[in-house]
Amino acid sequence: MHIPDGILSPAVWTAATAASALVLAGSVRHSKRTLEHRAVPVMGAMAAFIFASQMVNFPLLGAATSGHLIGGALSAILFGFWPATLIMTTVVAIQAIVFQDGGITALGANVFLMAIAAPAVATLVHKALKSFRVPMAVSGFVAAWCSVVAVSIVGAALLAWSGVIGFAPAAASLLFWHAFIGIGEGLITAVVIPFALRSSFHFAAKEGLGA
Repeated sequence: MHIPDGILSPAVWTAATAASALVLAGSVRHSKRTLEHRAVPVMGAMAAFIFASQMVNFPLLGAATSGHLIGGALSAILFGFWPATLIMTTVVAIQAIVFQDGGITALGANVFLMAIAAPAVATLVHKALKSFRVPMAVSGFVAAWCSVVAVSIVGAALLAWSGVIGFAPAAASLLFWHAFIGIGEGLITAVVIPFALRSSFHFAAKEGLGA
């Protein structure tokens, strides 16, 4: 899901950057009020885990974007939406700045996709399933799968808005691949959550969905 430089139009990456900046500003304020200080190193450990997981990726749509695990659902379920956006932004920014995985001009768009849209969808789905007392592993799997698929649709919309490719073919291709990627992300999320909740991740955030 890393979009490189030169793919998105200036209007699209500018708008995406502005939207991401607004959300992240809110995340910083919210996290300062709610996060326990002990959560910071645990969030760093989660960022490192997601960073390593995302390094395995492959090009899609002629290298206009890429497919890989995201990790937004796992971080959102364990830490809550707002801290998850900071974890994911750290991962995406390091990948772009240090490893050139994702463009600098597209950084705002990549943050919007992986650090904001993915945790947001996962949070909504997981909360809805939790209200029906769905087992944690099942709700984690479904939330992760939905987050990956939803992000692929938003990514297709950004590419179509930039005139790179029509929305229908972009969505069809990205949905096809990310439907499979989402299964892997769902399985990893479902397996990791029970272990994480029995470790120091449990106290990571007062609003963590898994708490």
